[in-house]
Amino acid sequence: MALANILVHLDSSPRTAARVGLSLRIAERCEARLTGMFAERAEAHVVGTVAAWPSEHYVAARDKAKAVFAASTAALKDRAAFIDLNRGSDHEIVRRATEIARAFDLVVLGQAQDDVPVPAKLPDEVIAESGRPVLVVPYVGTYADVGARPLFAWHCERGAARAAFDALPLIKSDCEALIVEVGHKGDHRYEFSDLLVANLARHKVNARYQHVVVEDISVTDALLSAISDHSADLMAIGAFDAGWRFLFGHGSGTPQILAHMTAPVLFSH
Repeated sequence: MALANILVHLDSSPRTAARVGLSLRIAERCEARLTGMFAERAEAHVVGTVAAWPSEHYVAARDKAKAVFAASTAALKDRAAFIDLNRGSDHEIVRRATEIARAFDLVVLGQAQDDVPVPAKLPDEVIAESGRPVLVVPYVGTYADVGARPLFAWHCERGAARAAFDALPLIKSDCEALIVEVGHKGDHRYEFSDLLVANLARHKVNARYQHVVVEDISVTDALLSAISDHSADLMAIGAFDAGWRFLFGHGSGTPQILAHMTAPVLFSH
């Protein structure tokens, strides 16, 4: 499915510019509509015993973000829109952002970062509950575009399959892709990897499959190493899959990837 409607999260932190820049490039390439959603943690303004919302601080931050977004997306004309989430608590931000995300083809969020007024669990919850592919942009680095050198984190689970094909609209024709299946000693490699490679080829993705056995390093480290070795500009991975929980050991590998990612990652669940 072609991308027609993209949602990008905005806040008052400097990293918003990186998310908007990448989202804009994708929107231009896909001729998609781009909606900026402003959401950040804030307290109501209290006068005596009466709380008033939104506070002056929130309004100022929202208006500044709206103006910067409008200037950045001017070339899109009527294909750009702005939404104010208009909530300040962690619970309400996560709940409403997840509900809004369900109405879009792709959601672009930032990696959780200390000292930023955004709920730390926003990416986890939107990935797990929105039902939409979520592209998470690291809190360091510059990413002008994605899809020239994608990496597919493969495991024989539905999430990995969904992620691989959810990523296709982001991937450039005739790109050089790498499929990495990480396993423990004695695990079987994916029996039908040749069919996966052939299918991707039909989508003009030149992919090669690699089975990696880990013993002394974690699956996270193996994937991060593969990103570096391949010079990947995008990783697609299934989120919260049972198979990944087994491989990573304690809990899902999704939080570990979210914490240590070194390139934009597309999560599908």
